[in-house]
Amino acid sequence: MYKQIIIASSIAVLTMSLAACGGGGATTQVDARGTQGQQLMDLKEALDKGVINQKEYDQTKKKILKS
Repeated sequence: MYKQIIIASSIAVLTMSLAACGGGGATTQVDARGTQGQQLMDLKEALDKGVINQKEYDQTKKKILKS
């Protein structure tokens, strides 16, 4: 249960950060969210465990792949 809360919180933070991204920077940075691949694996795990639904998964995956 605790792990599901952590995953859900991480996804919420990820979604909010991506929604607030205005771009403009030319540098590439790896931050606390990790690599794109890790984000996708965490997202899939959240879907598989029922923490998020398919629609949330698809929307967030699309945002991750655009970054």
